[in-house]
Amino acid sequence: MKHRVVLVAAILATHAGWAHAQSLADVARAEQSRRKTQQQPAKVYTNDDLKPDFSQPAAPAAGSTAATGTTATTGKPAAEGAASAAPAAPATPQRDQAYWFGRITEARSQLERSRTFATALQNRIDALMTDFINRDNPVERSGIEQERIKALAELDRVRKDIEAQTKAIADIEDEARRAGVPPGWLRS
Repeated sequence: MKHRVVLVAAILATHAGWAHAQSLADVARAEQSRRKTQQQPAKVYTNDDLKPDFSQPAAPAAGSTAATGTTATTGKPAAEGAASAAPAAPATPQRDQAYWFGRITEARSQLERSRTFATALQNRIDALMTDFINRDNPVERSGIEQERIKALAELDRVRKDIEAQTKAIADIEDEARRAGVPPGWLRS
């Protein structure tokens, strides 16, 4: 009799948490609606998009000799070698408020998605545990247990991702602090 009371209490406790839990479908719908309202990401500029700056005089090549006016490696006149050389790589992109805000916002967004996914996985694990308890067939219980083990492994992976993403946010904040970025640039 005492064993039955404990079993009934355990079942009621798991069902009470499960009834208020958010399902994976609810989380997916919420993420889909969030993505619809999100603005398109800013255009990413690459070196191919930038025009070379010809206003600055080109630095002499490492292998050039000033006395003869020819390069040591090709034997061509220095002016000819400079024209055929690729333009110098542009300086690092300007790290303005938009750069820092975009970087920290993306990192925080990834962390939030991971946390939402972890919550959904935990709900799935709880539902599988409830299903496992309510089954008498050993074959069905075995299948449910395998699914639960997979979900637990995935939850462990997501928790490691959350730790890494949290560290990445701290690193961005530290890098911004060292670069002298005003704290307001990182606030959302």
